[in-house]
Amino acid sequence: MRIPTRKKPEVLSPAGNLRGLKTAVDYGADAVYCGGKAFGMRSAPKNLSLEDFEEGSRYAHERGARVYVTCNVLPRNNEIEAMREYIGQLKDTGVDALIVSDIGVMMMARQVAPNLELHVSTQAGVTNYQAANAFYELGARRVVLAREMDLQAVRDIRANIPDDLDIECFVHGAMCMAFSGRCLFSNYLTGRDGNHGECAQPCRWKYSIVEEKRPGQYFPIEQTENGAYLFNSQDMNMLGHLDDLIDSGATSLKIEGRAKSAYYIAAMTNAYKTAVNEYMIQRGFEDADGNILLPFHDRVIRPSDSDCGQGTEDQVMRNADAAFAGVADEGYDRAVATSDAPEPDGMSSHARSTRRKSNTAIEQIETDWKHAAVRPAPHVELPEWLLEETDKVAHRDYSTGFYYPEHKVTQNTDRSAYFRSWLVVGEVLSWSADEGGRVTLMSRNKIEPGQQVEFLLPGERPLAYIVPEDGLRDADGTPVPAINNPAHVFSMPCPHQVPINAAIRSRTKKPTLKAE
Repeated sequence: MRIPTRKKPEVLSPAGNLRGLKTAVDYGADAVYCGGKAFGMRSAPKNLSLEDFEEGSRYAHERGARVYVTCNVLPRNNEIEAMREYIGQLKDTGVDALIVSDIGVMMMARQVAPNLELHVSTQAGVTNYQAANAFYELGARRVVLAREMDLQAVRDIRANIPDDLDIECFVHGAMCMAFSGRCLFSNYLTGRDGNHGECAQPCRWKYSIVEEKRPGQYFPIEQTENGAYLFNSQDMNMLGHLDDLIDSGATSLKIEGRAKSAYYIAAMTNAYKTAVNEYMIQRGFEDADGNILLPFHDRVIRPSDSDCGQGTEDQVMRNADAAFAGVADEGYDRAVATSDAPEPDGMSSHARSTRRKSNTAIEQIETDWKHAAVRPAPHVELPEWLLEETDKVAHRDYSTGFYYPEHKVTQNTDRSAYFRSWLVVGEVLSWSADEGGRVTLMSRNKIEPGQQVEFLLPGERPLAYIVPEDGLRDADGTPVPAINNPAHVFSMPCPHQVPINAAIRSRTKKPTLKAE
């Protein structure tokens, strides 16, 4: 039996296999999105079989979570009938929704699997309420907005679409250099089609200039001997700004990372779920025990609301017209500009318009359009330990994507590697109250007496623990001075009860630049 749509903000987590799906659910995900063996936009993960979807759906539904399947490739003519058959198979596995980008696939899904929800992928590039409403009329119940949308655009869309049309927004993880995702770069350079889940990520490669008459002599584009990474986007991190996004009408908060490890899924799901719980408490929708005090509702003012047009404005609204260009031009009053107005930066109106990817006041057609406002509210304060969680997984430099035009995402041209200051050293297999408490674990990295570790706990602050000087044992019960054999079973004293599969992590002695 499928789980109905949530009436409050949804934390949507990735999974590249069945274990990842169960991990996401265990750590608080309200929904999990994953790909099957075909027609998804990630082919690197193992992905899920039809049997996995059946087991995963049962597991999720028993715990109140939902499962969405990605069918968001751009299919070729010879794939249409195979996709039709595949969707027919998916409808009987118990999954809750299909994520699609191609309008033909969407119509096919309505015919073949009418009981499944349809979610429109970011690949469809929804950037306005007219497109969102059109997809709604075609049967969609959710639109995943293009990643280049700023917060004001989210508000404007929310104010002009039905309340039962979900808005899904990315909140964390890697960003594609072709932000809505339709990219031919990999196909052109390697023959691996990014629109069929086979992207080789050439946007992360190192590039240098070669002069025609000097073959083999490489000139770095930046002032570095290591070359330059031209298209290497920063990662997104909206944990500290979730209140702005939820207030602006986002109903689903999407963590990117179907190719990530179970630890990454657990840590980021736990962080964002905890942040949403804090939002619900501080906004007065729930008490600390999760009991409902008020029905959830965003803070966007709709055109039909009685307080529409009463002058509410904030920094997001003031920066709205700079959405594609960073901070708006200083000293240039576009609202009263005329064709004879001086140009403060020496740039013509046409050139400025080209640069900003939007019209200046001189070129705009007069309309009654006004941006949607949001009812003001105090900032939701998150505990420091929670904000630190995003630094405890491997990541590139963080940004807030395109949500704030004055702090727009950029690329890191000097490196493509990940920061890694924490690593997983073990995974809990069992805990026993015997001998005052003892944890059995599968080792991943070295654990030695006196080392400070953390147990990652679902729905809680991580448990900090100092490894005792004595009591470390191998699988046979033989005392050992340290745990230093990866993928071997060990045990150690631990008076605190910890759950099975909890990750054990430790700060690295020296931060590295490595992939997870």
